[in-house]
Amino acid sequence: MRICTITCQHAYNYGARLQTFALADYLRQQGHEVQVIDYRPGYMRGDVQLLFWPGLSVKQWGKLLLQFPERLRAKIRQPYFDYFSKQYIPLTHRTYWSIDELRHDAPEADIYIAGSDQIWNTEFRNGTDPGYYLDFGSPTVRRISYAASFATKDILPSARSFVQTNLARFDAISVREHSALDIIKSLGYTATEVLDPVFLLPKRQWMDLADDTGNGEKYVLVYDFMSSPKVREEAKRIAAAQNMKIFTIGDKRLPYADRNFIYASPLTFLGLIKHASHIVSNSFHGTAFAIIFGIPYSVIDREDGLNIRMRDLARLDITLLNDMIVHSESFLTKSIVEHNVKPTSE
Repeated sequence: MRICTITCQHAYNYGARLQTFALADYLRQQGHEVQVIDYRPGYMRGDVQLLFWPGLSVKQWGKLLLQFPERLRAKIRQPYFDYFSKQYIPLTHRTYWSIDELRHDAPEADIYIAGSDQIWNTEFRNGTDPGYYLDFGSPTVRRISYAASFATKDILPSARSFVQTNLARFDAISVREHSALDIIKSLGYTATEVLDPVFLLPKRQWMDLADDTGNGEKYVLVYDFMSSPKVREEAKRIAAAQNMKIFTIGDKRLPYADRNFIYASPLTFLGLIKHASHIVSNSFHGTAFAIIFGIPYSVIDREDGLNIRMRDLARLDITLLNDMIVHSESFLTKSIVEHNVKPTSE
């Protein structure tokens, strides 16, 4: 069966790339022909330009000059992610730069799947992008979501009508967080809670993909989006108590770390988690891979309020996780096979 998935696959973020790969590879292993739609609307492209257009004010030029070191780091990091996508993610031959292009020349498929990751987070522009609600292609194509995330306890009031209208397009809906079930129900639909795609692949496959970075070292790994003082203090506490170094991975250099891995591929991300003694993170996928590899971890609240994802994940014990992996696989299998079932309105 031909399946096309769509997600925030071009973000320069380890979780975004790895969950994109995981869903596509799981479906491929089930015998399906899979492509990931290479959708890059302007707000989501993430490409960094180092040269600037003329005509800017002195203040604007000053701001850009101050940002230059950060922009240079981001530019150098990009090839590590792009190489991973080229090697491991089956992207469509065409890149779609806008929803209009996607609507005009949608890839042919028997099923479109939206998800995973924060595709429906209405605090970001992708949360109200029709592309992530599968508003393209023939109306005869079956449409489902898999592990779609709102990432918050509720959607923005201004986006409520948009989300409600666009969810009517789906034949089956699944979400990644337990809290999202209430959101879906409040909009008049039913949904199934499933696990993020990274849990669909066996631990052995992730271990084989991981590179050898960190092997033989004793360290706490920090994966911190916010340069959080809470993360810093927790990492220093654990490192001191167990006589370990502190390693970090991400787009920022953290001065308290013994080693910073800024220019690292998703395979190095996996390697550093695989070989860590403890993970300290405010990232959903930092927590997810700690669970997969069986590494002790600490979940730290985020200052931007996007904590519900990590809390919902951390509340699951290993027995429930195993049950939900089966549930996740069953949802995908059932949704792919049953072509004419619409979600029940309430």
